[in-house]
Amino acid sequence: MYLTLENITKIFPARGGVGEVTAVYNVNLDIEKGELITLLGPSGCGKTTTLRMIAGFEFPTEGQIVLDGNEINMLPPHRRDMSMVFQSYAIFPHLDVFENIAYGLNVQRLPKAVIQERVNRVLDLVQLQGYGDRAPTQLSGGQQQRVALARALIMEPKVLLMDEPLSNLDAKLREEMRFEIRRIQKELNITSVYVTHDQIEAMTLSDRIVVMNNGIIEQVGTPVEMYRFPNSRFVANFIGRANFVHGITQKQSGQNLVVKVFDEVIELLNIQRDFREHESVNLIIRPEMIRINKTGELFSGIIRRGVYLGDVIEYDVEVNGQLLTCVESDPYVMELFPNGEQVTVGFAEGCIQVLPEEENN
Repeated sequence: MYLTLENITKIFPARGGVGEVTAVYNVNLDIEKGELITLLGPSGCGKTTTLRMIAGFEFPTEGQIVLDGNEINMLPPHRRDMSMVFQSYAIFPHLDVFENIAYGLNVQRLPKAVIQERVNRVLDLVQLQGYGDRAPTQLSGGQQQRVALARALIMEPKVLLMDEPLSNLDAKLREEMRFEIRRIQKELNITSVYVTHDQIEAMTLSDRIVVMNNGIIEQVGTPVEMYRFPNSRFVANFIGRANFVHGITQKQSGQNLVVKVFDEVIELLNIQRDFREHESVNLIIRPEMIRINKTGELFSGIIRRGVYLGDVIEYDVEVNGQLLTCVESDPYVMELFPNGEQVTVGFAEGCIQVLPEEENN
């Protein structure tokens, strides 16, 4: 592996000097060369602390960080061959775009011709050709973020680190910059670690997602794996939305599991773990995995809320006393079921995953 975190723990003194706070506990992570990994989780989960330890702004209390075969635990940031893109653009207001991007090269006292060539090349890469003499105040938020990215890339680091770099942009610019960052990262094949609390950002950018909670890693996987096969209630809730429905297992044959749900028996496919007979479980049912029809489905339900959102219709439907959130995405459907309407409800049995009930408490 190119970048490895081995049993990384970070402990800070508590406020007031009494006691300790464990920000990151026993984190193990292997990152391949050219891979983009996203650290995803809520505020206080340890993702930024983990990034700062990789960068050298914090040192691990325990464990090792290994880059390209060399332990870098105690190296200062400027000796780690990494570049950081911060949440605030940190652009020097008194320098123009060219001077901002060239700053690190000037510190290294490279020849002017080399600096000119490398700045022009990175301006092309981030699609800022012709902007070299602009002042930062003449740039949009998205353009300023491109300058910050260019300044990090021009140093040709072994690892690019990004700490919520899009959080200050509006929604449209964030979407545009996600694709730009991914394009540039793939074009350069640069190993990257990206921190965010935005699940859409993580799903869009990542080769793999690392979901963190309370200083530990909950799960690591591709965007598809994290959404379709969450291994905990926390992950299922944090990546996308989920309904959790109680069930009792009846029997299992390979990856097919027969479960009693709402007093009916259904067979689920593609189940990723083994269960005992008559075990209490929770079914993870995404809103788009639920069908609502006037007749013909297995369960009876009552519409409690319906909202037309243009691309989808969202319902809350009560089934056997439980409220389920459902999403209808058929573009031909233009009318809502009214509140109080009696409907039937079915599940996409091949998409549902199951967790043991004790893991969800």
